[in-house]
Amino acid sequence: MNTLLNLLLINPTILGVGAAILAAFGWGVRQRLAGERAERVRQAATEAEAREVADQVQNDIGALPAATARKELKSRARD
Repeated sequence: MNTLLNLLLINPTILGVGAAILAAFGWGVRQRLAGERAERVRQAATEAEAREVADQVQNDIGALPAATARKELKSRARD
């Protein structure tokens, strides 16, 4: 058992293959985290845009007289 362990730890070919496997795994984890981060940024931008549109609609409705606002909202309501 001790001889087998020494063979695995001293052999440069086996160490190189092990290092390559660890490096590939680390690179994959890093790419996954970067993708998650990019998705969060994209979703935040989409939500900010939706909030801006909602605020504009709210401001537009607040500026209209009550009767006109009811008429506009009634025509846009979904059944």
